[in-house]
Amino acid sequence: MSATADHAEERTNPAARLGFQPGQVVQEIGYDDDVDQELREAIEGVIESDLVDEEYDDVADAVVLWFRDDDGDLTDALVDATTYIEEGGAILLFTPKTGRSGYVEPSDISEAATTAGLTASKSVSVGKDWSGSRLATPKAAKSKR
Repeated sequence: MSATADHAEERTNPAARLGFQPGQVVQEIGYDDDVDQELREAIEGVIESDLVDEEYDDVADAVVLWFRDDDGDLTDALVDATTYIEEGGAILLFTPKTGRSGYVEPSDISEAATTAGLTASKSVSVGKDWSGSRLATPKAAKSKR
């Protein structure tokens, strides 16, 4: 595939933009009727398997956390999510876009991530109603330097 085709896929496939890789185990937290089904399918397509749910009892390579303003404390949710991932893994935080029910202020995301010991390394639009932030554990953030 050409560099242009790779770039086009990254632009059109939010799962590729977020850094998902084939063979990864991705745990999903916060699933509800309002999640972006196309995004879920795109992630499953990239990782070549189904997302595992909150009952998964092993560590995952990454966590997808769907979070809305009324879901409770974001810092607590992020700290909890870090217990599910491998050292150096990432949390993909998906929040409703501006103007949507459950919108979370970017400053709240930044503050919660910092308090939870995470580093925001990427933020992208991931669908019509959702924005995504890639949050890395300190080891993952250091390894990218």
